[in-house]
Amino acid sequence: MVLFQPENKHVLKAFDLTGKVAAITGGARGIGLDVSTALAEAGANIAIIYSSSKNADAVAAEIEAANNVKAAAYQANVGNQPEIENIIRKIAKDFGKLDIIVANSGITSHQPAEDYTSEQWHEIMQVNLDGAFYTAQAAARVFKEQGFGNVIFTASVSASLVNLPQKQAAYNASKAGVVQLAKCLSVEWVDFCRVNCVSPGFIETDMLAKLPSTWQDQWLRMVPARRFAASYELKGVYVFCASDASSYMTGANLVIDGGYTLP
Repeated sequence: MVLFQPENKHVLKAFDLTGKVAAITGGARGIGLDVSTALAEAGANIAIIYSSSKNADAVAAEIEAANNVKAAAYQANVGNQPEIENIIRKIAKDFGKLDIIVANSGITSHQPAEDYTSEQWHEIMQVNLDGAFYTAQAAARVFKEQGFGNVIFTASVSASLVNLPQKQAAYNASKAGVVQLAKCLSVEWVDFCRVNCVSPGFIETDMLAKLPSTWQDQWLRMVPARRFAASYELKGVYVFCASDASSYMTGANLVIDGGYTLP
């Protein structure tokens, strides 16, 4: 399969994920929760991969009941290569296959670059970059055996600019790495899967709410849309990337930011 060409469908059918199996890291909260919900609403069966969420099983049960799909939660540390490999294999076995992987897990910290300890730097990279690669790699091994698959990374606008006023060199570097990684993998793996990125701007999540209001005020002045996005506003772009509606798209980085990166 070199960019498998689906049959010509009614446009709404092209977005249909009925019968597909999707796994989402960090899929129990924040952006990941809306991704899990969106793919289920489009008909996919859902495997939520979580690290520390206390309610992942309940979230999976709620998604399953609301959308008449199969959903389950699996605990794994994406920064541990053997662990995420084993979980991805288990998901493919439990569900009978794996069509879509969304490498969405991410963490951040804010401090001057000169003050990072090696442990603090490594922690960001281990989740955001190493974990994204290990997740995609494990899924790609399944996809190569199957002959089909779809990788979607959650990157960030921080991959292409320097955010102000916060100092977050490690986070920005990790997300820039994810975007370039996606481009590399899209070429390497073109015979058996597509690989794309979504780069959100400022999204109203619990993570954003915990940051200083003075920072948020400054960001609002810098976003032409003059508002942040609700996380559900990302649902459409992930369904697009996961579905046949984007069948000829690979190596793309879709920026969803209300114009923040443009001025």
